[in-house]
Amino acid sequence: MNTAVILAAGKGSRMKAGINKQFLILNNEPVIVHTIRAFEQCSDIDEIIIVTSPEEDEYFRANILNKYHFPKVKSLIIGGVERQQSAHNGIKAAAIDSEIILIHDGARPFVSQKTIESCICGAKLYGAASAGMPTKDTIKLADLQGIVIHTLPREQVWLTQTPQAFKKDIIQKAHEVAIEKGMAATDDAMLVELTGHKVLMVEGSYENIKITTPEDLFIGEQIIKVINK
Repeated sequence: MNTAVILAAGKGSRMKAGINKQFLILNNEPVIVHTIRAFEQCSDIDEIIIVTSPEEDEYFRANILNKYHFPKVKSLIIGGVERQQSAHNGIKAAAIDSEIILIHDGARPFVSQKTIESCICGAKLYGAASAGMPTKDTIKLADLQGIVIHTLPREQVWLTQTPQAFKKDIIQKAHEVAIEKGMAATDDAMLVELTGHKVLMVEGSYENIKITTPEDLFIGEQIIKVINK
């Protein structure tokens, strides 16, 4: 059994829209609806857990779950103050017999079926896998004053995306260790890395963008036009 945990508790302050960026309209539907539908339509996904904020729980139920048909959504749960806490809450809500847990940003509405399937396959083989894309640019590591320390080998640099998929016991342990040791990470793959477990990078797509700024909404509309051609 495979579980998708969709994180939809972010505030999206960079959007400057006054509402959660995931409720903004993209091609006549909220961003989060496109995201959920991608997992709903994937035959490899058995259940969906959505993590939202306490302030938006009622709104989410009334305007998303009650309005759109998502049979695979089994739970809408409350997240934490930080993304890491929200992900942990979602993991704990997964079914007992769940084998693979995927964690995905609610503001990434263009995740493809191929990417989801690749992450699941990677997690089954290696225990942990993350979608991403090789960088097109030269990446330089600089100090806090902006002075270049090192130029990273481009062929080894990936731009990390979600979903990130894990065997259930591996991601559970990573979060438990993080709580015990007070560790913080910007994504779940990093938590797994900190426990010493290797993470496989699998190719996502350049269309799998995160809707973060007003400009991203415009780019999203263009992506939809290309997809629908």
